[in-house]
Amino acid sequence: MMNREDPRSQVAPRSGPPRPDPGARAPLQWSVIIPAYNEAHRLPRYLDTVVAYFDGRGQPYEVIVVDDGSTDDTAQLVEGLARHHPEVRVLRSGRNEGKGAAVRRGMIAARGDWRLFADADGATPITELKRLEAALAAGADIAIGSRGLSDASISLQTRRHRVMAGRLFNWVVGRTGLHGIHDSQCGFKALRATAADALFPRMTIEGFGFDVELLLRARRAGFEVAEVAVNWADQPGSKSSVLRDGPRMMWQILRARSRLGKTG
Repeated sequence: MMNREDPRSQVAPRSGPPRPDPGARAPLQWSVIIPAYNEAHRLPRYLDTVVAYFDGRGQPYEVIVVDDGSTDDTAQLVEGLARHHPEVRVLRSGRNEGKGAAVRRGMIAARGDWRLFADADGATPITELKRLEAALAAGADIAIGSRGLSDASISLQTRRHRVMAGRLFNWVVGRTGLHGIHDSQCGFKALRATAADALFPRMTIEGFGFDVELLLRARRAGFEVAEVAVNWADQPGSKSSVLRDGPRMMWQILRARSRLGKTG
């Protein structure tokens, strides 16, 4: 008796795109990192505007709030928002390590192709992202918001002593090797993932001086940095002051500059 093959064994496998992995996560255009220390009063309003802005764009995104050892309700407020907006998450630090450490942690955890870190006080409106985005789209690896560039379309609301202190600080910073940057300290900077992944794991400054180390490392690595004028309004309750924190920041920067000179 002749054995017949099961006709199903003669059917060629169906070709076509692989089935999507249900556990895979969609690629993200933007990650927003917000370092926060005792920001229960200022952060919620700004966080609401960030979420509304990106929801309106219709692109996958994420917002990472890095709670830097807060003793108030900062983390709990973010977690409350995250229950309704899964794009938002909070990373908690067990102790207050400093703004630089918080931004570094958020950048390393981020998944976006482009990554912004922004101050929790909302001094720079999230809508200013379009200015940095244009610089990245034009080819820059890093785009930094600036209060030091002249631009008739920009509004800068700040106290005179802060302007003078900032100019003095940036003049001194320029002598450490960061020439041509008018404002290193504005808390509104965007990076391509390639730049963020190359720079942040090597960062050493945990405090407010980390911006300068970031830019020094970026230049040494050959990344293109674009400085972009942005709207900015001074907010009450600032955690940093060039007059108060300047000497410590300069010490941190000089140490980082020394390390870069030795190791690159």
